[in-house]
Amino acid sequence: MDLHFLRLWDVYHPLLTQHQREVTDLYFNCDLSLSEIAEQKGCSRQSISDTLTKARRQMEEYEEKLHVVRTLAEGSLAQSFLMTDLARWAQSLPADKRREAEDILHRDYSAQVTQAIEEHRSELL
Repeated sequence: MDLHFLRLWDVYHPLLTQHQREVTDLYFNCDLSLSEIAEQKGCSRQSISDTLTKARRQMEEYEEKLHVVRTLAEGSLAQSFLMTDLARWAQSLPADKRREAEDILHRDYSAQVTQAIEEHRSELL
């Protein structure tokens, strides 16, 4: 499995043609072979191979220009480093403050994130 391609696909697949989206989805997400996809789509195995190559090239070009996948990876790494540093810092606190800090570090913020996105949807889109 090509993890780099899947990251590109997650971000850029809406920019592909309908045919490219279908072929890449069948190949990478449904794990069908080129022959199986060709049979399903009613075209040649070579056509499917060409479609995959072109879709990959397009998404790599988008990434070279837009850097969305890179920015997401950098943000994720930065968050990981921050959480590690905060966890180490929390260990140096007195027991009562350490528990409070650890609660914050392990808190699930998904509800707040969802609410903030809903409240600021027009600004984010």
